[in-house]
Amino acid sequence: MPRPFAAYLRVYEPLVALGDPPDERLLEAVEAARLDRSAAGIREQALWLKSQHVGRLLPAELEDGRAAPSLVTDVLVLDPEDVPEGEHGDAGPGPLICPMEIRARSAAALVTFLGDAHPALKNAVLDAGGASFDMIRSRAKSAIGDLSASASHTLSTTWTVPLPWFVLFDPGMRRVKLGKGREDPEREVSWRVSIADARHRAREVGDLLEATFGDSAPGRVLLETRRWLDSFHPGSAVELDYGGLVQLFADSILQADTTAEEVHDILDALRTGNVDELAELFADLRDFWGDLAARERSN
Repeated sequence: MPRPFAAYLRVYEPLVALGDPPDERLLEAVEAARLDRSAAGIREQALWLKSQHVGRLLPAELEDGRAAPSLVTDVLVLDPEDVPEGEHGDAGPGPLICPMEIRARSAAALVTFLGDAHPALKNAVLDAGGASFDMIRSRAKSAIGDLSASASHTLSTTWTVPLPWFVLFDPGMRRVKLGKGREDPEREVSWRVSIADARHRAREVGDLLEATFGDSAPGRVLLETRRWLDSFHPGSAVELDYGGLVQLFADSILQADTTAEEVHDILDALRTGNVDELAELFADLRDFWGDLAARERSN
């Protein structure tokens, strides 16, 4: 089964941020480190499919609506040694933990969907589930209370990567593992950075975008990302992971992908007022990621 075609922006926090003292089940899960980055999407997919099969409103919850034990044990573990040294602060102490928080993230997504959906579609979903909007909102509020911080440790997006996310990372710190083909679970494209450096870059670029474009869409995305980062421990690390999107690209395309460099080149062009270079760079990025958007429509 292919991994979901989703990319992720994750925060890994020191254990001290997840309870004092930490839950014993969490300590055991961290020690075992059974769940790795390549399996995260498959785990989410499996829990969601299981919840639909048994008629549960949300994945990773028990029959009575309480969170399943996986709330504590589904975690990704990162060694601070695998995070580049920061200019404005380092990640650690280790180990660094990213709770997957599948139930809470699904609840937030469900409420957003029902709030934005056309009334006919919303009613169809409610009828199929045999639930009222108020009941779903109440259950979702309870699920969102699972979060150990004021925000989820993971943001995800399907079929593409928001360009403002690349602002947070040094393009030269890209990690590429091609593996033995597109379906290889070890296949990876990712970046990591200390949260101190990510926050500094988000503030600096946010000020640049506001001064140049005012209330623009990229500026709003970056502002929301800055607020999200402020929810976490100062010793955290941030990871941008192409996730299952790596299955959509040939080896040669992954190796030649310069999206991060081009985003930073766009910022340099903004600083110098080079309009011609801006237009060319935007066109290149539109062509590269537009192909994925076309595949989403065809699916």
